[in-house]
Amino acid sequence: MPLVIGLTGSIAAGKSTVAQILVENGAVHCDADKLVHRLYDPGTPGFDKVVAHFGQEVVGPDGYIDRKILGAKVFGKPDEMAALTRAMGNINDAIKKEIEGWRETLGANDLAVMEAVNLLEPGYCMWCDQVWLIGVDDEIAVQRLIEFRAMTEAEANQRVKAMVPLAVRAPGADFVHKNNGTPEELRATIQAEIDRIRGLHAEGTLPEAVSHAWWPKFIEERKAAAEKAAAEKAAAEKPS
Repeated sequence: MPLVIGLTGSIAAGKSTVAQILVENGAVHCDADKLVHRLYDPGTPGFDKVVAHFGQEVVGPDGYIDRKILGAKVFGKPDEMAALTRAMGNINDAIKKEIEGWRETLGANDLAVMEAVNLLEPGYCMWCDQVWLIGVDDEIAVQRLIEFRAMTEAEANQRVKAMVPLAVRAPGADFVHKNNGTPEELRATIQAEIDRIRGLHAEGTLPEAVSHAWWPKFIEERKAAAEKAAAEKAAAEKPS
């Protein structure tokens, strides 16, 4: 079976650079965000549902959903993000199908990477052999967003504060790297990890991904927290 890596990380951490290094090492790559975007291409049920909910203004001059406009409508708004997810359809099936296709067609020594901003929380990690988590200190992320993405300081801080903290996700990852250094340092670290796990995979000694045990516990804890919050809300609203 091929070696499938799930790659995730915070904004401006260098996740895409890590993906490129993996591709240079022969990896087949899929950006989950782009895969998901196809779920609301023109002519799909997802397109019609997105336009029905968010309005015709989300459609760009080319007839496709303008992701920048759509993003502004859902960023930092959990209810609107949930509405978008419902409109697009079954994202899980699309990602699982891609990974299953790799396992059916790639060779035993081949490498594949599924890159996703949200890889752990939805459970996509359960279909991967390894999970890599790339992080960066907040102040460095803000500097990079201002310098490389032309954001204002306020915009950059808003984006960074909206990210799930590295410490929350780290227990579900097999490899965690905080990319605060130079591109050369990042490349050396990633190359060393690729070589290490490929060697273990070839020997048949690569440990099972820690996310396979972590994710079910994470879901149970999140469910319990939601039930507790609902109970507390109901108690607070109950007439005295």
